[in-house]
Amino acid sequence: MVTYLPMTLHMREQLLRAVLAHAQGEIEKHKVNVNVYLENPAGIGEHSDITEAIQVELDKIARYHDQVEVVNKYFRSPHTMSNIDRRSSET
Repeated sequence: MVTYLPMTLHMREQLLRAVLAHAQGEIEKHKVNVNVYLENPAGIGEHSDITEAIQVELDKIARYHDQVEVVNKYFRSPHTMSNIDRRSSET
């Protein structure tokens, strides 16, 4: 049974990195959307309430930011985090 431990730890790390990468990608996507609204609000015809549209995007950013925080706080230890993971927790 001890022979499976390194593989299990490796799988755990891969899964956590995948969750973090997905969350970081979603954060970046929604940040771009906010910037589009801020820089060119007239170009977004289907959104008559730009403020509400920005708030929706900010809520999505907050959701994924929270996921990053929870993973890093409860499932990762500082010595297992790579520099990329540390940057995602600072976002």
